[in-house]
Parts: sequence; C-alpha cells; structure tokens
Amino acid sequence: MAEITYREALNEALREEMERDPDVFLMGEEVAEYDGAYKVSKGLLDVFGDRRIVDSPISELGFAGLGVGAAMAGLKPVIEFMTFNFSILALDQVINHAAKIRYMSGGQIPCSIVFRGPNGAALQLSAQHSQACETYYVHAPGVKVVTPATPADAKGLLKAAIRDPDPVAFMEAEMLYNVKGEVPDDDDFVIPLGVADVKREGTDVTILTHGKTVHVALQAAQKLDKDGVSVEVVDLRSIRPLDVDTILASVKKTNRAVYLEEGWAFAGVGAQIVSMVQEEAFDWLDAPVVRVMQADVPMPYAKNLEQMAKPSAERVVAACNRVLYR
Repeated sequence: MAEITYREALNEALREEMERDPDVFLMGEEVAEYDGAYKVSKGLLDVFGDRRIVDSPISELGFAGLGVGAAMAGLKPVIEFMTFNFSILALDQVINHAAKIRYMSGGQIPCSIVFRGPNGAALQLSAQHSQACETYYVHAPGVKVVTPATPADAKGLLKAAIRDPDPVAFMEAEMLYNVKGEVPDDDDFVIPLGVADVKREGTDVTILTHGKTVHVALQAAQKLDKDGVSVEVVDLRSIRPLDVDTILASVKKTNRAVYLEEGWAFAGVGAQIVSMVQEEAFDWLDAPVVRVMQADVPMPYAKNLEQMAKPSAERVVAACNRVLYR
C-alpha cells in the first residue's frame, strides 16, 4: 500500500489507463499547460503529448460535444469540467446525446466517455460554484454517476469508469483533493461500478451517504460511539447503478436509517433512496427514515450562513438520535 492524496490517486488512474489504452485522452480547460485547475493532470502532457492531453477553449458545451463525437467514433475521452457547476452548460450533450446514442442506434454506435471534475461546495464559493449536481445526471437513463470519497476509491473507480462502455459522470470533491489515504500498489486496481462499501460497521443505526459527506458521517459516528451508539456507515460510491443489496442488508441489520447528502432535499438523490428503502425494507424499519441535506437555499457566501446551510456532523447526530427515539 502507498499513502497518497486523492489528487495523486486520480492522476495515477489517468496515467495508467492512458498507458494501457491508446484510445484514452484527456480534454478540458487548462488540463495540459497548467496541469489542470486542481493539478490532477500534473505531468501528463510531458508523457503523452498534446494530441492526448488537450487544452480546450472556455466552452463546456463545445468541448463536451467534441468528446461525445470522439466517443461515437470509438475513442475513449475523459472530459474535465473545472467544476460540475459549469457542466450545466453542457447538459444537452450529456443527456440528449451521450446518454441516448447507444440505445437509439440499437447498440451500433458506442459512447464510452467520462465527464469528471469537482462537485458540490468548497469554502465560500457562493451560490453558482457550490452546487451538488448529482440529481441533474442521475435522473437520466444511460448515464452512470460515481462519487468517490477516498483516494483508493478515486483511483479504482476512475479506472473502472474509463473502461466502462457507457457515459460516466465522475464527481470528485474539491475539499478532498489533499486528503491522504492508502491505495493498493497494483496497477490493475479496479473497483467495479455499482458496488457500495461499508466504511464503518455498526448495529444500532445506518447512515447511507455518498461522496464528501462520507467523512461527515464518520465524524458523526465517532461522536455517537461516545454515547454508546453503534453506527454503520454505508458509502454508496455509485449512485447509478445503485447497490440495493448492500443498502437493504444494512437497514435490515440496524432497523433504522439516516440518509445524508450534500444536495437539496426536494427531488434529491435521498428522496429516491428513501423511497426504495420504504418499498423494500418497510417491515424491518423501527422508525421512519430521516434525511440530512443542504438547506433549501442557494449556497450563501457569508461564512456563518454557509456553515448553517451545509449538512454537519451535529445535524447527523441529531437525526440518528431522532430515529433512535433518544
């Protein structure tokens, strides 16, 4: 095992997949000469040259469309959005073209493409740069959505996403790029999409979550452990495809569940998960499932208001106590 950062793990995944498959290339704003806005592509231009590490104009719709066209021609593009907030400009190419072309062509036209970049809030980036964009992507059949929370998951899942025959929205987190963790040295370390991971085992209540909020859930679990409450934390890792079996197994074990995510509550990912739990595991529940989400407002710029809007470990502890009737 090597201890590396989340950023370095992503870089390793890109480097190894580009060495393995000459059809893989990276394109986006500042990914070449500047090594990427968050330095994920550091050093790749020197190794692979400017035909495979491609700087694009500031036009998300344009370079996403170029990527979709390249994928339809059989190449395997990785399209970097400086942030998924900007990817909203490119949704026509993702939802109307990439997601549908293999289905509409009866499988004759491929579209193996990864859209990746940071998602959600960081620190005081305000309303237009702090959105959790999972819902926009997970709603459309044909697009897979992946949200790694650790360096190992970042590397293993990105390699799987690049090899996948379908479009994958690979949502990272700006606040995780410097987080360190152990990553297997194996250069063929791949984590299958659609397989959740139990990050912490417990018996009293399950916290279901994905992406950056996995770390908030683990903080809450530590706090509750001091009060004698055993918390299980299930990291979905992929929102679509969804590992229903692992979710239901945990809920049937603890009989109580809290869903935690960074996005808004209305029609959010949690609404889908809770609906599924209610339908498939109702007889095992000892309390209604509770959600912890961002406040239903555009993200404020003021630091104190931003902290109030984000889901916190304290709010997760309160939600767990609520389903435990404590």
